[in-house]
Amino acid sequence: MSSQMILYPAIDLKDGKAVRLLRGDMDKATVFNDDPAAQALEFVAAGCEWLHLVDLNGAFAGEPVNAAAVEAILRTTNTPAQLGGGIRDMATIEAWLGKGLARVILGTVAVENPALVREAARAFPGQVAVGIDARDGRVATKGWAEVTDVDAVDLARSFEDAGVAAIIYTDINRDGAMMGPNVDYTAAMARAVTIPVIASGGVSSLRDLKALRDCGAALNGVISGRALYDGAIDLKAALELLRD
Repeated sequence: MSSQMILYPAIDLKDGKAVRLLRGDMDKATVFNDDPAAQALEFVAAGCEWLHLVDLNGAFAGEPVNAAAVEAILRTTNTPAQLGGGIRDMATIEAWLGKGLARVILGTVAVENPALVREAARAFPGQVAVGIDARDGRVATKGWAEVTDVDAVDLARSFEDAGVAAIIYTDINRDGAMMGPNVDYTAAMARAVTIPVIASGGVSSLRDLKALRDCGAALNGVISGRALYDGAIDLKAALELLRD
């Protein structure tokens, strides 16, 4: 396995705009770009090789809401993109992959209907990721509106033989709060499964990136949003750090 970690810049979509939420609260959204496709192009121009997209309205609605913005991003860039939010059935998975997404991220449905994850991963090898969002180690669903009593590492282990492409682990308490990622828990999850793990939530400095890179577990990559938008992380420096 390559030691090089992938930096996934996050474009979170709310009402057609690129925003960041604080700890998943839809009422605490900061708009960073009215034109998500232009934002995507900026990231690609800086050297990003992947894009991480989230349909925030979709996560709450349980169906795609920001399709126009996603399609604009896919049309504008030739860069692989993964998308989560509101993807809860096979028809939606097929539709998104048919539109050119490289990977869909299944979150809520991974808890409520794990059979769908298995079916999708079989039908679309390498194109289905599982998003595990947790607060204090417990999985949250429905746009983080509900916290379950499912243990995040147990959920990850349950997909070990399903053929999923990646697990995106988000620590909700850290997300958008600029207080650093939960390095220990992320590393523990990566060690618990053979599925590639992508870290998300709280990455707010080059030091955070370095801590994840050097955490002792082989992480596939890291997602960063707010820190890239407000300049706390210099994108070019970040890409160089992860390529070391």
